[in-house]
Amino acid sequence: MSSLFKKALHLILVGLLCITTQQAQAAPTDEVQEQLSSSSTTALPGKCRNHLLKAHGVTRQQVDAGLQQELAHFRTLAEQALMLRAETISVGRRIKTQLEQKKPLSGDDLEIMNIGITEHLKLRKELMEVAESHECWLDGTEQEWIARGVSPEARLNGVMMSLSSAFLLYDNYLLAVSLFEGDAKLRRLLNEADPGYAVKSAALAKVTLSYNSINNRSRARRAIKFYEREAKRFNQSVDANPETAYINLLIKQSPSYSMVRTWSPFYVVGRKVGFLGGVTEDTLSGLERHGISLFSMVFGNAVGLVETRKGKLYRKQPIREQLTGTLQAGDVLLEKTPFRLTDKLIPGYWGHAAVWIGTEKELRELGIWDNPLVKRYHDQIHQGRGVVEALRSGVEMNPLDQFMNIDSVGVLRKQNISRDDRVRVILQSLRQVGKPYDFNFDVESKERVYCSKLVYLTYSGVEWPTKKSLGRTTFTPDDVANRALAGDFRLVLFYHNGKQVQQAPLERMASLMEQQVQASAAR
Repeated sequence: MSSLFKKALHLILVGLLCITTQQAQAAPTDEVQEQLSSSSTTALPGKCRNHLLKAHGVTRQQVDAGLQQELAHFRTLAEQALMLRAETISVGRRIKTQLEQKKPLSGDDLEIMNIGITEHLKLRKELMEVAESHECWLDGTEQEWIARGVSPEARLNGVMMSLSSAFLLYDNYLLAVSLFEGDAKLRRLLNEADPGYAVKSAALAKVTLSYNSINNRSRARRAIKFYEREAKRFNQSVDANPETAYINLLIKQSPSYSMVRTWSPFYVVGRKVGFLGGVTEDTLSGLERHGISLFSMVFGNAVGLVETRKGKLYRKQPIREQLTGTLQAGDVLLEKTPFRLTDKLIPGYWGHAAVWIGTEKELRELGIWDNPLVKRYHDQIHQGRGVVEALRSGVEMNPLDQFMNIDSVGVLRKQNISRDDRVRVILQSLRQVGKPYDFNFDVESKERVYCSKLVYLTYSGVEWPTKKSLGRTTFTPDDVANRALAGDFRLVLFYHNGKQVQQAPLERMASLMEQQVQASAAR
């Protein structure tokens, strides 16, 4: 069984395990214990008070520094959750089809369930702790929090992190329900004991649908009201910080956020019921009454998120035709999508990179249509899936129409590329298809791939610029574009913010990239 399949259904179980009882925090150190008597913190609940003093300290500088570290760490947790959710969607569809066809679950399927239970408790615990650690920041007055060293902006950031973590957990629960609601066989298997994996009997049946504090109906709505009011007040500072801009978009793209603003399904999770017992016919009909299809809400997007809008090049037929007429097999595609989380995650102007492997006609002209590796993907190529790209769900082949849900695009072509080199690029791109996403962003590894690493691997003969970050060698889409500025690649087509740049496109791209660098340095 592939590593993708082994990990794919883990998030389903995370969504279910996320709602277990709270975990006790470690006892505070002696130094922290001395600070617990501070008059500015005695009104806080013990758990929240301990976290504030241990993670942030008592001065504004300490609070801000600690919060920035927490935001960076949370972004890592969120991306891990989203990556696994995307894998879950892919494999969950297979499992759902398999059950509908009355086919038995395989040993690999059963192994996935056990591995999910045993390996993802840590992720569930960390997300739950984030959701709980800043919940009490909703309480008290602004002046009281200033006295504790927490500025209004920092308070908003803490509540946003707590709220987005809670939404991640709730969305994962919805994903699990939409996949397995009503299947008696799967419920029974998930509740069977397995000593080989230390899985106890009725492990999932004992999971309650209580989200503790922040996720009950009144608490969730109160947090949302606070977030919407304060985010509007500090909108410039939220957007200026890449960490807070990321969690702001994470909240806005959450299906749970979209739902609870107009109708609250949180009464479901407040009931003490067993596995899947909270999603009944009246719950589902309630969703439908408010125009929400649970299945389409979760499965409508490749990563289980709701887009805030469509890209400015989306379904623009003249632009698609121009792009189709311009692309050649082996070209590099760069994109910018400021309305997606991935654009907030990747530093620089460009947020994503992909490789165009070409059409059947091009591959025949190159003499590789009957190559065993290419043969494996004949069906996908016939379907127009000529874009090879690394998404959270792994390295995939997608149609150009799907790729064009973007605001900006750049097409790069290697200067003086030979026929043999073009063939190597295409074959090397296809060798990456099916590999899982590399959330470590390390180009010096082979098993996993992220977007610009795909280009790094396929154009192996290029001396790419790289950077060292946290002990890893990283490579971004802007690093790809920099080779065009250096003359190794040619920028053959450039659209920025929905409009084609016809005059001095290379200079315009360089200017936009420099502006992004300056903006990042100024933060």
